[in-house]
Amino acid sequence: MSTTASDIADLIEPLVAFRRDIHAHPELGFAEHRTSAKIAEALREIGLEVHAGIGGTGVVGVLRAGGSDRSLALRADMDALPIREETGLAYASQTAGVFHGCGHDGHVAMLLGAARHLARTRRFDGTVNFVFQPAEEGLGGARAMIEAGLFDLCPTDQVYALHNWPDLPAGTAQTRAGPIMAAADKFEISLEGRGGHAAMPHQTPDAILAASHLVTQLNSIVSRRIPPTSSAVLSVTKIEGGQSHNVLPAIVRVTGTVRSFEPEVQDTIEAALRDVVAGVATAHGVKPTIIYDRYYPATINHPEAAAEALAAARCACCHADTAPAPAFTSEDFAFMLQARKGAYIWLGQAREGEHVPLHHPAYDFNDAVIPTGIRLHAAIVERLLAA
Repeated sequence: MSTTASDIADLIEPLVAFRRDIHAHPELGFAEHRTSAKIAEALREIGLEVHAGIGGTGVVGVLRAGGSDRSLALRADMDALPIREETGLAYASQTAGVFHGCGHDGHVAMLLGAARHLARTRRFDGTVNFVFQPAEEGLGGARAMIEAGLFDLCPTDQVYALHNWPDLPAGTAQTRAGPIMAAADKFEISLEGRGGHAAMPHQTPDAILAASHLVTQLNSIVSRRIPPTSSAVLSVTKIEGGQSHNVLPAIVRVTGTVRSFEPEVQDTIEAALRDVVAGVATAHGVKPTIIYDRYYPATINHPEAAAEALAAARCACCHADTAPAPAFTSEDFAFMLQARKGAYIWLGQAREGEHVPLHHPAYDFNDAVIPTGIRLHAAIVERLLAA
């Protein structure tokens, strides 16, 4: 039996209020103390077994039905971004410079709604772990929860997550087998000369000139080192150096990101970057230092799990399709998919005639998709843990 709109109609108004309260009180990664406390309280109110403080501020609610030893996890992230909100909403952020600009407040509301619905219907046989994860935005909260024993404390056969997707209209969903989100690497390169007077550049290595040559050469790595059949992006995002118009700085720093889907491509790009830096440093007489951090792996869906997710989305009255291509954004749910079979799903949230992307100061989660998200979560449980 599929979940209908009328089955969950009474849940929506309080969930919207809950979501907007979290939106007004956003918290950054590993500091989601108020958010996690409210989630734990809500889970206890509906009778779930609650585990708090996993990986810092992570919370898990456990719901059992029947006698099967089968289990799965549904995950929602709950951290905000260090962005100044510019929505002008009545429930806008009350914390300066912190903002739910990625919709994690909506993810929390949808998963909490699924927990409430499944707790009263119990149309499944097994165990569902509702995982509320901290610090998705670049800090590796998923890895922290796993290292803290998430899957030992809450045994899980499979794990699923959804993310609102402004590129898709509300009422639609997409996923795909294999890569769906990119691996994320970041680099910081320091080029050190001696510094000196700008009127006498012949007396000191010019770190700014070296950095200028470096940026142009870095931007040729993907086009000249990576096969056209593979996909990758390298972007320089920050250059720092100098404080005066007439002084050559001693140090210039070049920072950026690399996105890819295959470990071999990651290896090639990192090796090429190190070669390019060494060559530029030699040519310009500066001393290089490289910090290269592969902080998130690619998010790789298991084929069978992706197929189940699409089937569940269709049961939830979504227009569900196979995603034509992966996204170059990254997601630390990748760590959970390295540990357990599962899939990551995009849930459309675009309002008609509007497109505000994730991480934009004017972004706001579309409350109209909360019922769809609840039904999608419930469909996954009821398909995979069929009574």
